[in-house]
Amino acid sequence: MSAKKLDFSSRGWGRVCLLSVLGTLGCIAVAFAIDSYSFETGMWRWGSDPWNNFFIPLVLGPPIFGFLLSRQRALAIAHHRLMIVASTDGLTSCLTRSAFTTLVDAYLEKVAAEENRREGALLVIDVDNFKNINDSFGHDRGDEALKVIANTIKGAVREIDLVGRLGGEEFSVFLPGLDSDRTAAVAERIRAAINAAEFVPDGQRCALSVSVGGATFERSASFAQLYKHADLRLYAAKRNGRNRVEIARAAGLDGSAGPVMH
Repeated sequence: MSAKKLDFSSRGWGRVCLLSVLGTLGCIAVAFAIDSYSFETGMWRWGSDPWNNFFIPLVLGPPIFGFLLSRQRALAIAHHRLMIVASTDGLTSCLTRSAFTTLVDAYLEKVAAEENRREGALLVIDVDNFKNINDSFGHDRGDEALKVIANTIKGAVREIDLVGRLGGEEFSVFLPGLDSDRTAAVAERIRAAINAAEFVPDGQRCALSVSVGGATFERSASFAQLYKHADLRLYAAKRNGRNRVEIARAAGLDGSAGPVMH
């Protein structure tokens, strides 16, 4: 039996089948109870035709419960899809800024509540000279470039990492559980992959590049604090020539930062 058939969530058929069976059994029990109890004598007894108490609910119960529960399942699926649409950027299929920040802060709050040491990092990625792409090829081609960049970023990170579009040509990646060295390696992999990505608007190859700023953490932090440090490193990458990675260590809630890595 496949995992999908065993799905007992509000969107799964397993829940519909299970509740239909339980509902039908409940109806059979109620039918026997009503038919078997005598209000005149206050005693229980078998009714005149007890098999009807079994067959009628058995025939009517499953289709009625199945219909009602399948409608409930359809509503749950529709709600789930709406939540995905509301939290996903329509152009790049990355998380929206609000969804991204909410998930990152939720993770960081969990880390702060635990005693054991946790590591991670936040990367802020900005497309270099994006205005030139729009001016040279048009905004439609600019949108295509953003899609290429978003897909390249998602292909360079793990499934557990979060990728969000913060706005315009700025993206962000949250890397839970990575130390400074591995964060630097991931950031460089993203930069190199985008630089090598194929983007040929109107038959003319256009090189893409990004600047990456990052902030790593070991204990307590918030999205706002990590973003502040990462954004400062992003501006440093821009000042130092673009198409490069700059990462600092955000020590924690005191707002201090560690040494910069190139």
